[in-house]
Amino acid sequence: MPWAVPGSPVGPAPGVCHGLGTTGRADGPDSGGPGAHAGTVRAVRLVLVVNSAASSVTRRTRVVIAKALSADFDCVVADTQRRGHATRIAAEAATRGDDAVVVLGGDGTLNEAANGLAGSDTALAALPGGSTNVLARSLGWPRDPVEATGALLEALAGDSVRRVSLGSANGRYFLFCLGVGLDANVMHRAERRHSLKRWVAPGLYVWSTIATVVSRKPVDRCRFGVHLADGEVVDDAGMVVVANTRPLTYLGARPLEVSPDAALDAPLTVTAVRRLRPTVVAGLAARALSGPDRLVRSRHVVYATGQDHVTIRGYGGVPHQMDGEYLGLTEHLEVRDHPGALRLVVPLDDNHTPGAGPGGGQGDTPDRAGHPS
Repeated sequence: MPWAVPGSPVGPAPGVCHGLGTTGRADGPDSGGPGAHAGTVRAVRLVLVVNSAASSVTRRTRVVIAKALSADFDCVVADTQRRGHATRIAAEAATRGDDAVVVLGGDGTLNEAANGLAGSDTALAALPGGSTNVLARSLGWPRDPVEATGALLEALAGDSVRRVSLGSANGRYFLFCLGVGLDANVMHRAERRHSLKRWVAPGLYVWSTIATVVSRKPVDRCRFGVHLADGEVVDDAGMVVVANTRPLTYLGARPLEVSPDAALDAPLTVTAVRRLRPTVVAGLAARALSGPDRLVRSRHVVYATGQDHVTIRGYGGVPHQMDGEYLGLTEHLEVRDHPGALRLVVPLDDNHTPGAGPGGGQGDTPDRAGHPS
C-alpha cells in the first residue's frame, strides 16, 4: 500500500500510510504500536535533515522544501551542527520508528545518515544539496532540490522504496564508493578549498587532480596492496576504488565511469590502478569520461566484480575517502559488502512504477542487513 498524499488516486486519507508506515511508536491508540486499534492508520513521520553549509542549500530552498513535506506528512526539520551529527539524528529517527529520513545536503551528509539507518526499517531519501550529488543524480532525482522534492512526494505516494546494499570499511558504511590513494588525495585537496565548491566545483576537482599527480609529497605517491576475495593480490596499487554503484562522480554533466558493473543490488566492484604517471592518469581520465567500460580495459587497471570482501594494506599510511568525504590516513582497511542493509527511496520511472536508477536496486525484500565488523 503506497504512502498517501493529497490528490493521490490511491491509498487512504491524506497524510497517512498503511504500507511503509508500520513502525510507529507504541504509546497510544493512534501510534501504530501495540496499543493501536486494528486497521488504524497514522500520519507518516519524516525527518528532514538539512546541512545548511552544503553548496546548494539556501534559506529559501530549506523553507520551501520543509513546507512542501509538512503539507503532506508529519515532518520535523533537524539542522546538522557538526561533522557526524546527521548520523545521530538518523539513528534517533530509526529508534523512534520514523518512516523516512530525508537529507537535504551533499553526499557526505547522506553517508552520515546512512550510517545511522543501516539495518533499520527507516528509509533514506536524498535531495540534492551539495556540489556534485553523486548518489541523487545516479538514482535519477532532478538536479534542482525543489523539483526533486516534487518527485520525492510522487515516489512516497507510489511506495517507491528499495532495499539496497551498502559497503563498509573498518566499521563505517558507504553508499557508493570507497577511494584509496590518488582519489582520496584529490578529494582532500578539494575540501581544503571548500568555499570554492559552490561556484567552480568541476574546475576545482580538475585542478586538484593535476596538483596531486605532479606532487612529490610522499602521501601523494603512496602505494598499497589490494587483496581480492578470490585471493588475487594487486601489490603495487596507487589508487583503488571500491564501488557500490556508478558513476564514481560527475565532471559537470558528464559521468566519470570507473566501475561499469557496480550496482546497488550486486556485490562490490574493485578498480585498481597501478601506474600514476601524469600521462597515464590523463589517459585514464579521458577513458572514464568517454564511456562506461573503456577505463577498465586499460593495461594499467585491474578490475574485479562480485567482491564480498576486500582487504587493503598500506605500505605506510594511505589516504582514504568514502562517498566523497576525506577520512585521513590508514594502514589497513577491511572492506565488506552488506546486502539489503538500507531501505532507499528511489524515483518513479516513466511508467510511474518504482524505479532503481542506473545503479540498480533490490525489491523491498526482508532485511538481510549485516553490520560492519
